[in-house]
Amino acid sequence: MDLRLNDSVFIVTGGTSGLGLATAEALVSEGARVLVSSRTQDNVDTAVDALRARAGSGGAAAGLATDLADPEAPARLFAAAREAFPGSHLGGVFISVGGPKKGRFFDVEEADWREAIESVFLGALRMARTAAEELGEGTAIGMVLSSSVWNPLAPIAISNGLRPGLAMSLKGMADELGPRGIRVFGVAPGPINTPRLGGTGGTYEHIPLRRAGEPEEFGAVSAFLLSPAAGYVTGCVVPVDGGLVRSL
Repeated sequence: MDLRLNDSVFIVTGGTSGLGLATAEALVSEGARVLVSSRTQDNVDTAVDALRARAGSGGAAAGLATDLADPEAPARLFAAAREAFPGSHLGGVFISVGGPKKGRFFDVEEADWREAIESVFLGALRMARTAAEELGEGTAIGMVLSSSVWNPLAPIAISNGLRPGLAMSLKGMADELGPRGIRVFGVAPGPINTPRLGGTGGTYEHIPLRRAGEPEEFGAVSAFLLSPAAGYVTGCVVPVDGGLVRSL
């Protein structure tokens, strides 16, 4: 399938590792131009080199070290994208924010919640707000969520609290931005073989496919949803979880 991404520019936050990098890889392979961000310059440089090495026809990559917890980060990201790819069409943003501190509800501290609210919750919403101001018709705002949108996961109490709120927020954004031709969606991974999963061991009898997912499987779905090929998909959270979530 031709996703019609040639020369379109996408910003992928948290795009230097894990699910963000997998999505950036899928986008550049389809010919998109991608700006990735991370909190450290070394991670940005490494990811940009890797993305340039695998870019498809017309694909290109650039990066910016910034932290979404900083209220000024979204504006800097869009400015950097325009500078890196002058004259190119802005196709959308993909908001991936590192997961908050792990721990059960009574084990995490209030300070952990405050830090996560600033980066995971408010950081994502600030980026979406700025994107809504910058993007035009036929574009998309995607957000990495979690299967905890539907079912709480015991070791990540903070994520259990924040991800459902983001899911409802994106539904509201979809209502408001739909008349302008801007789509908004979430992607909810189950266990994916990224560093955060902590290795590929373990059993998955509770998952119909009986395995963890691979980053490229997640990235392919996300790239499709960002593309014009998914032009009638908005206001939803799409699970990429091997059948983990049992609810409709």
